[in-house]
Amino acid sequence: MMQYPLSSHLPGDVIAHRSGEAITAGQFYQQALDLAGELPATSYIINTCQDRYLFMLGFAAAALSGKITLMPSSFAPNTILQLQSRYAGLICLHDGRDQAQGLPEFKIAARAPAELAAVQAPLIDAEQVVSIVFTSGSTGEPTAHSKRWGLLCVNGASESERLQAKGMAIVATVPPQHMYGFESSILLALHGGSSIWNGKPFYPADIIDALHAAPRPRMLVTTPFHLSTLMSAELPLPSCDMVLSATAPLALPLAERAEEGFTAPLLEIYGCTESGQVASRRPSDNPAWHLLPGVKMDAREEGAWVFDGHVEGRVQLSDHIEDQGNGRFVLLGRHEDMVNVVGKRTSIPYLNSQLQAIPGVVDGCFLQPEPSPGDASDLETVQRLVALVVAPTLGTREILAQLRSRIDAVFLPRPVLRVDALPRNATGKLVRSELLALYDKHRS
Repeated sequence: MMQYPLSSHLPGDVIAHRSGEAITAGQFYQQALDLAGELPATSYIINTCQDRYLFMLGFAAAALSGKITLMPSSFAPNTILQLQSRYAGLICLHDGRDQAQGLPEFKIAARAPAELAAVQAPLIDAEQVVSIVFTSGSTGEPTAHSKRWGLLCVNGASESERLQAKGMAIVATVPPQHMYGFESSILLALHGGSSIWNGKPFYPADIIDALHAAPRPRMLVTTPFHLSTLMSAELPLPSCDMVLSATAPLALPLAERAEEGFTAPLLEIYGCTESGQVASRRPSDNPAWHLLPGVKMDAREEGAWVFDGHVEGRVQLSDHIEDQGNGRFVLLGRHEDMVNVVGKRTSIPYLNSQLQAIPGVVDGCFLQPEPSPGDASDLETVQRLVALVVAPTLGTREILAQLRSRIDAVFLPRPVLRVDALPRNATGKLVRSELLALYDKHRS
C-alpha cells in the first residue's frame, strides 16, 4: 500500500512560528507522535483549536492514531447533536478557547519544543480517510464528504506548485477548520513546503502585527471581506510576497489596490468543499481561472464537473462555467445567485461588487426575499431585490443615485435598508437565512 509522510519537510526545516519561536518539522513530528499516544480511544474527533499550530498538531496526531477529524460548517449546538448521533464516541480537541458543546473534551496544551529535531516524518497510508468535511444538505442534515490522506497531500503540493509557495511563512485570517483555511495554511505547511504563523488575526491592526511577526518571504491568506476592511483602515502595510484570497469573487479595484499596498501579487483560489480548491487566477492579469495541476474539467450546457488530480471522484460545480480550453474557464455566476428581472439577467455577486465599490459604503449586499403569500400564482408579480447596506455617512437617496450610474435600473433595490453590520461568519461569508432574518427585522 502506498504511503505518504506526515509532511514533506526535512526534520530541520521550519514548519511553524509560535510565540516568537520557530518550530522545526522534526520537533513537530515528535510532538505529533507523543500526542497520538495520549488521545482517547475513539474513531472521530472535532478539532476546535484556535491556535493554528495546535490545530495542525491535533489533526496530525489524530491521523497518526487512525482517527478521523470531522470538519462541519459550524459548531452550532444542533449541528454537533446531529454529528454526535451519527459518529459514535465523537470527542472535541480544543486549546481552551473554544469547544463544541455537549462533547467529551480533550485539551491540547502548549508543549515545550521537542529536542529530537532529527525525527523523520512518520508515514500514513494514502487510502486512509483522515477527515470528513460537510456541506449543508437539502434537508438541513450535514452532507459528508470523505478526504483521503494521499489526495490531501497532492492537494497541498498542487497549490504550492501553482503559487510557488515553498518557503513562505503563512499568515491566515481564515480558520483552519474551514476548507479554504485548511488547504491554504495547514496543507501548504504539511505538503507545500510552507510554514504557518499560529494565530488567526481578524482586525486590521492585528493582521499587520501578525505579518510583521512572520519572517519573509511571507503570504497573507485572507478573504475579500477581511481584505476590504484592511484596505479601508488605511494603515501602513508591511510588504508581502503574495496575497491569496478566496470564498467570494474579488472586485478588480480591490485586488489592484491590495497589490499596490502590499507590493505583491494577489491571487484568488476557486473551489468548493466537495472538490477542494481546483483553480486559481490573478485578477489584475486575467479574469479567467486556470485549473490546478492534474485537475480536469468537463463543462457542458447542463453543468460542469471537475475530477482527477486531488479531487475525490467526479464533483459537479454549482456555477455557470464558460470553458475557454487549455484548462482555463470563466465563471458566469452560481446557479442560485443568478437573477432574472423582466427578462434581464445578472448575478448577485456582480450587484454586490457594484454596491461595495460606492465610496462611503463599508459593507453591503443584495438580497432576493422569499415571495410573499400569493405571489406564486400572480404571473405579473416582479420580485424586487432589496439591499442591506452599512454606510454611516450616506443616505438611501445617495446610495440609489450611485447605483443608477452602475447597474441597470431594473435591478435597483427596493428598499435600501441601512444596517449597523452584516452577519458575516468567520470566513466573511453571508448566510441567506441570517440575511433574511436581518431583512425582516429592519423592514418591520
